[in-house]
Amino acid sequence: MGGPRGRGVGGVNPSTAFARVLVDELLRGGVTDAVLAPGSRSAPVALALAAAERAGRLRLHVRIDERTAAFLALGLAKASGRPVPVLTTSGTAAAHLHAAVLEADASGVPLLALTADRPPELRSTGANQTIEQAGLYGGAVRWSADVGVPEAGREAEQNRYWRSLVAKALITATGALSGDPGPVQLNLALRDPLMPGGEDERALDGPWAGRPGGAAWTAAGAPTSASSGPSPFRQRTLVVAGDGDLLAGRVAAEQADASGWPVIAEPSSGAWSADGVRAGALLLGAPEWLAERRPERVVVVGRPTLSRPIAALLADPRVEVETVHRGPRWPDAGRSATRVAAGFPGGGPGEGGTVDLGWLREWRSASDRVGAAVDAVIDARPELTAARAARDVVAALPSGALLVVGSSTPIRDVDRLAAPRADLTVLANRGVAGIDGTMSTAIGAALGHGGPAVALMGDLTFLHDLTGLLTGEGEPVPDLTVVVPDNDGGGIFAQLEPGEDRYAADYRRVFGTPHGRDLVAVARGLGWAASLVTTPDELRDAVVLGGPRVVVMRTDQRAEAQLARELRAAAAAALA
Repeated sequence: MGGPRGRGVGGVNPSTAFARVLVDELLRGGVTDAVLAPGSRSAPVALALAAAERAGRLRLHVRIDERTAAFLALGLAKASGRPVPVLTTSGTAAAHLHAAVLEADASGVPLLALTADRPPELRSTGANQTIEQAGLYGGAVRWSADVGVPEAGREAEQNRYWRSLVAKALITATGALSGDPGPVQLNLALRDPLMPGGEDERALDGPWAGRPGGAAWTAAGAPTSASSGPSPFRQRTLVVAGDGDLLAGRVAAEQADASGWPVIAEPSSGAWSADGVRAGALLLGAPEWLAERRPERVVVVGRPTLSRPIAALLADPRVEVETVHRGPRWPDAGRSATRVAAGFPGGGPGEGGTVDLGWLREWRSASDRVGAAVDAVIDARPELTAARAARDVVAALPSGALLVVGSSTPIRDVDRLAAPRADLTVLANRGVAGIDGTMSTAIGAALGHGGPAVALMGDLTFLHDLTGLLTGEGEPVPDLTVVVPDNDGGGIFAQLEPGEDRYAADYRRVFGTPHGRDLVAVARGLGWAASLVTTPDELRDAVVLGGPRVVVMRTDQRAEAQLARELRAAAAAALA
């Protein structure tokens, strides 16, 4: 394959391959006209557009002035209602599109600005014809993306990325989900060689292939339903619910149950319930079991972020991924969604579908076996572990309680190990998954909830927001119990690659980051009741005492990592 200047599959250089995929996906998404002004950096895309015109797939318009080209594209888009791309080279050429972009913004016209650019290593160096183009049009565009530089050796991965990016640009520009059409910018960083090396213009195939039948990579529209044919109900469908709108998650869980589809729900999804699949990440992490029960379709609600096995499933090209999301910024980290819709797919016998109860029973049976195996491993250890705390805190909460879970290990432990409960409200800061501000978030949520509340967070998360414990005179205090498994540092890293033995020399200082503080004394110093618990019974009793209080339990990073490995092994054995 060579480096970024080498040749990819079929001898096609990366910039040429990118350009051909880009244009192919534009055409699949409904583009019929394109406009370009000549330039060197934009050459790969210009040649791909010209080839598409020769093949009778596109009408190409060429102008020598970028401002004229942009307003020509604006007129084409206004008249047709279809998105029209306008291509420029780098530098001031991209700036000349700005007036037309502003008009498209105010008029709601689906103009697509394709601005070729220098690669990152040439920016801010004084390189010829280089300006800061990413985000050049500010708030005038509905969306802007600085597209990653094409490279050899990553063909299939980049094909998904490029095609999903183009599909998203077109859906956003047309306002298919938002009802707010307008301009979009794709900034295209391209490295030499920019000209093709004599390759033929054959149809894109192999790792560069698009969806079968000329379909767009991701389509927008009404969700598939029984009324559109029986195929969605013959498919083996799994619902994956991630963090997001709690009400949407609850609706998804109800409709999935009516359709006979198993649900793997993250705790803060709103779809977390006893009818769902417990320890879904452990099921999907058992390759032999999954190989025989791989779903044909996955319906994604919310934004799943907790599990690598779920991410791998969503990126599997053998699985059709349908995303349910209101608005133009839908989650698709695997770049694999075939469809995005604002509503959940219809289902159930009342709508003409055939519910496959055997499929649902199989997943629930596996869930029960894994749950029993997980419980046996946890209960076999007499000491109080973070894993046990995640399971037991959830089980001990009274009905109607609020649970706020910190990022890093606690939310993953709850997701993998706790038995889901629909009678709890579970919140977590999973937007960007930071640990900062978690204490203040929990206090605010508890005050808003107005009833019993528990927060489960790691020691670094607790220390990161200590000022959240400070309550001014006369300020309301929440009924909040904060449970802190204290492993003296960043314990999640012991379960990830940095925790491997080969990195042991630097692990403690740069990943483990021991703090050495007595967290009970810290909490008391800030005015909160606080205690240390050492047994499972003490923990369960403390959870139901009420707050405000802090409950600390001491754990060991390496022991927790070993326990995580044992839990995965036990789950795999239960499914074998």
